[in-house]
Amino acid sequence: MFNLLRFNQADDAFDDLFRGFLMRPVRMDSAQELQIKLDVRENDKNYTVHAEIPGVKKEDIQVSIDGNQVAISAEVKNEKEVKDDEKVLRCERFYGKVSRVFTLAQDVDNESAAAKYNNGVLELTLPKKAAAMSKRLTIS
Repeated sequence: MFNLLRFNQADDAFDDLFRGFLMRPVRMDSAQELQIKLDVRENDKNYTVHAEIPGVKKEDIQVSIDGNQVAISAEVKNEKEVKDDEKVLRCERFYGKVSRVFTLAQDVDNESAAAKYNNGVLELTLPKKAAAMSKRLTIS
């Protein structure tokens, strides 16, 4: 005997979508963008920030603090040397400028803030600014 199946055009389109998706070649970008990844911790007195910025010289990193807003920027410079008899087949390292801005819950005392850079990790110690004490006025 013959088996009859009902044809549903939506099912066919769905199958075509997956077939096309699975058969496409995978495209890889030639250069990945560098992203500054952060860990931010706090205690009663300080914020501690660890920022991953690999492949950057400490002279090429800038940190600015404005109240409770912190901005980190870095520039990765292209220092490639290609000889006359060579050609570059693939270049996946990122060269350019990256930045990250974030806001903290409390203002930072930028006079006593400190920064260290070691093994591709920037460590910021950001002391919290003392909260202004409120004063109650007596009405005369």
